[in-house]
Amino acid sequence: MRALVFFTALSCFAADWPAWRGPNRDAVSGEQGLLKQWPAGGPPLAWRASGLGRGFSSIAIAGNRIYTLGDRSDGQYALALNLADGKQVWATKVGPVWEDEYGGPRGTPAVDGDRLYVVGTEGDLLCLDAASGRERWRRSLPGDFGGRMMSVWKFSESPLIDGGRVIVTPGSPQAMIAALDKLTGKEVWRAAVPSAGPQGKDGAAYSSVVISNGAGVKQYIQLTGRGLVSVRADDGKPLWTYNRIANDVANIPTPIVRGDYVFTSTGYGTGSALLKLEKTANGVQVQEQYWLGANQFQNHHGGMVLVGDYLYAGQGHNNGLPICIEFLTGKIRWGGNQRNEGRGSAAVLYADGHLYFRYQNGKMMLIEATPEGYREKGIFDIPNVRNPSWSHPVIHDGKLYLREQDTLFVYNIRS
Repeated sequence: MRALVFFTALSCFAADWPAWRGPNRDAVSGEQGLLKQWPAGGPPLAWRASGLGRGFSSIAIAGNRIYTLGDRSDGQYALALNLADGKQVWATKVGPVWEDEYGGPRGTPAVDGDRLYVVGTEGDLLCLDAASGRERWRRSLPGDFGGRMMSVWKFSESPLIDGGRVIVTPGSPQAMIAALDKLTGKEVWRAAVPSAGPQGKDGAAYSSVVISNGAGVKQYIQLTGRGLVSVRADDGKPLWTYNRIANDVANIPTPIVRGDYVFTSTGYGTGSALLKLEKTANGVQVQEQYWLGANQFQNHHGGMVLVGDYLYAGQGHNNGLPICIEFLTGKIRWGGNQRNEGRGSAAVLYADGHLYFRYQNGKMMLIEATPEGYREKGIFDIPNVRNPSWSHPVIHDGKLYLREQDTLFVYNIRS
């Protein structure tokens, strides 16, 4: 029995982080046995690796490989690194470099068995052999689907793999969302979603698709230039839209789904809402449960995490002021004006009773996930930060992975 318990614990630590925000796209890690308090100066550095290139992509981990995207001098590349030490295994060119002050790829690769899927900033969708990096197929979201972005920051999506399909967001009137056969790249369906309303701008935004089974209907939910849209997973039939959440600059945070509920937020002075999905004779309708104005809660980017009945995130446009919100009621339990040493937006992750807040100014913070109050449990400076420090953190096998442009820092956080 003791041997069985020990094996189970190790299996939990070794769980893959195969895509954006983890296996369930919710920024929740199931790992346990992690440090509850960091020592002064932060946890020990296990190793670092360089050569990732410029960009803000996070990482995916599967098997003995780390996958990410980065801009090098001659192009934008998908990269595979050795999990043990970060040494490069292969690099495959995706598209051109994004020459901009805040350029570089944003999307995170998705691993599915022996294949890897990436979306580059020009809208190139590639399926690669995960072991060798060999290109298996390629599609263009603008070229094949008329895709477009709502504003100037180019394609930033992390593709979703669901069963035999890869789901992406071209952002065109004829193909707001599209499903492709993951083995061949052949189109399965494209969803022509009617405009959600006057707020926002046409096109794809900077979020990534999530799956919901709300109201008993499997559907794909995405935050677009005109707000939230939902399409039926089977055939792409539009189900519902929600325009109030849209701003006309950049709609970014990945929605949170639980049961029949969807929580959404955007910055630029917008706000947040909890929606409830209800079955109708013709499909699904959505009912707003509550609205939080921008002065109460708006998440610019960095995302949100739901732990039990409480939602945690950074509050404020270009701010990551820690906040705890009662999910079903919208009641703010604490925070929203709690200033710590972090500045700018905070990318948020949860594991083993704690929140990991990675701030734009390079501060990495450990905060207890409790509705009882703000309890800071550790802080350290990520080395060599060139503001903005935006890549989302990842936890895998007792280690904290922090991408900082060309460098990957890996910290030992196991208790």
